Amino acid sequence: MPKAAPKAVPKAATQAAPASQPGAGQTDHKAVGARLREARKARGLTLVQLSEQSGIAVSTISKAERGDIALTYDKFAALAHALQLDFGALFGRASSDPARTRQTPMTPAFTASGKQMIYDTPNYEYGMLAADLTGKRMVPMRAHVRARSLADFPDYIRHGGEEFVFLLQGALELRFENGTAYALTPGDSLYFDSAVGHVYLSTGEGDAEVLVCCVDADTDAPRPPEAI
Repeated sequence: MPKAAPKAVPKAATQAAPASQPGAGQTDHKAVGARLREARKARGLTLVQLSEQSGIAVSTISKAERGDIALTYDKFAALAHALQLDFGALFGRASSDPARTRQTPMTPAFTASGKQMIYDTPNYEYGMLAADLTGKRMVPMRAHVRARSLADFPDYIRHGGEEFVFLLQGALELRFENGTAYALTPGDSLYFDSAVGHVYLSTGEGDAEVLVCCVDADTDAPRPPEAI
């Protein structure tokens, strides 16, 4: 008996990536700093006022605006929240749907493999996914963890909300300021309160590669400035 021919997949069932999908780009820290400064001035805020609203030290904001330092996620999130900006705007990504808010329908945001916007820091390389989608409730990232020791950080990282991490490759330790630690091997995941101080440490031979989703707390309460 002849084998039945496989069923054809209707063309409408799949959708190709947009032809305009940009390639992966290394984010320029000075360009990010210039956008940060422009956003602050557009809102009529001084460095001191932005510090009070974000909880980030004036010296840190000033260095970031000059492009002298790379901000960690917690500081980026605090500044973006205070300035009422999406992460994509600070990275210079044009919105795929500028009119969208969290109350309007969403257009799917496709990010091809290896095409994510890269934001590099000494301890982590952040690959920002769906960076051109505004009004997101979560911030998805594909990241490389370089840090090997708690001594690589000036302090634990803290930001309001919740965080999910899935280890794709390598070996990883999640260490928390309350003394708990979790060792992850590929395929393991962890969901936690990101307001509790934490750091990601690679414990394998090379960098650990992770998929991370952060959901920030929806709060307008100002926090006291922290020192870097």
